[in-house]
Amino acid sequence: MEPVLFYGVPHGCSFGSIVALEWLGQPYRLHRIDMMAKRSGTFAKVNPLGQTPAMITSDGGTLTESLAILHNIAARGLDKGLGFVQGSKEFDQLNWTLSYLHTSLHSDLGYGWNAFKLDDSDTLGRDMLRKMAREKAAKDYAFLQGVLDNSEWLAGDSKTVADAYFIGIARWGEDLGLFDIAKEFPGIHRHMAKLEADPAVIFAHAIEDEAPATSSGGFLGHSTLQDLDVRLAA
Repeated sequence: MEPVLFYGVPHGCSFGSIVALEWLGQPYRLHRIDMMAKRSGTFAKVNPLGQTPAMITSDGGTLTESLAILHNIAARGLDKGLGFVQGSKEFDQLNWTLSYLHTSLHSDLGYGWNAFKLDDSDTLGRDMLRKMAREKAAKDYAFLQGVLDNSEWLAGDSKTVADAYFIGIARWGEDLGLFDIAKEFPGIHRHMAKLEADPAVIFAHAIEDEAPATSSGGFLGHSTLQDLDVRLAA
């Protein structure tokens, strides 16, 4: 059966997995998870940690964590250049780029999200976390801008799952009010603008916003909890 991707809102990093699935062009379904609400027991069977993205794979197994899901998608899209054969230097570069995006940019911007978890009265704590997020993420944006100064894409000669993941998390700098990306990192802004014009990214935004969405890939619709319970029990 077709895989099912569990994606989180608002503005989850699972956005990149939706983009990658659209680029892949193979059949898939989605299931929406409101990260501010209580998780269902069905989702707990897929990911007991309650985090997105998560996936029910085509063979009925489960897969969690962005990097694992993106590599799964990339391996099915070698003919489209979404990924590379493991063991090749191109794969190593893609793997390194995804790891950098996750352990550096994602994690450093995460300090900004963590500021919202503090009590409203803890202004010192909030200010400290936001300061850490800005200082650390500024270095990440600057590094990635240097990469893009010498390459049209983050890993390889065409768009890969690294670019899909990037567009899902790079936006957080402005979501959190930490940066004016167009002014401070024009190279990052250009890459984001290029990706924002891509039909897969436009589709992923519409899905997040629950607006009319036109798939350029293999989207078959959203799976209900009932659908998922039947599939997980099989």
